[in-house]
Amino acid sequence: MLEFKPEEIEKRIGYHFKDRMLLRSAVSHKSYVNELKINAYPEYERLEFLGDAVLELVVSEHLYNIPKELPEGEMTKLRAALVCEPTLAECAKEFELSEFILVGHGEEEQGSRYRDSIVSDVFEAIIGAIYIDGGIDEAKRHIEKYVLKDMEKKRLFYDAKSTLQEKTQKNGSTLSYRVKDERGPDHKKVYKVEVLIDGVAVAEGEGTSKKAAEQKAAYNALSENITL
Repeated sequence: MLEFKPEEIEKRIGYHFKDRMLLRSAVSHKSYVNELKINAYPEYERLEFLGDAVLELVVSEHLYNIPKELPEGEMTKLRAALVCEPTLAECAKEFELSEFILVGHGEEEQGSRYRDSIVSDVFEAIIGAIYIDGGIDEAKRHIEKYVLKDMEKKRLFYDAKSTLQEKTQKNGSTLSYRVKDERGPDHKKVYKVEVLIDGVAVAEGEGTSKKAAEQKAAYNALSENITL
């Protein structure tokens, strides 16, 4: 079975748990816990529920306190960009969270610990674990470190495909995506996708799904100021 590495996780995120069982639960998928013969413990779902609430609160408070007062609609849109599944999965890549997620044998064969849905859930579970272990200030510090920095880049990433679609339509151009390459075993496939404007490849991106790779390709096209 996969090995729990608390010291390495703590080193990566810069927080040391008083109760490491909280951290163990936070990174444990139910498939992993179900395979334990003895010493079973709670998996991440309850901590993820709590972490989701803490994340929403901290992000909402941060947006409310921005010196330039944002209207409610703008705050709602920006918060959605910051706490959505793809964005949180990208945040988790900063400390390679997927490498520490504990899943059962069958889920490991399917590459489940690399899926955005599970990675983002575990990211939120860690927030919940930090909140219980160290309080709101430590949870806020973690969220500020990984979620609240580079907010405009995260918003652009969240809106990348729709923003690029709008720009190409406005200019009368056609937009399409094409898989350029895929590598790795079936359980850990990585896709490379090109984004094409009027049939010409202008940028590319990689992801563990075609959808994620398309989003990254669109983001790269916008970030590189491709002339439309």
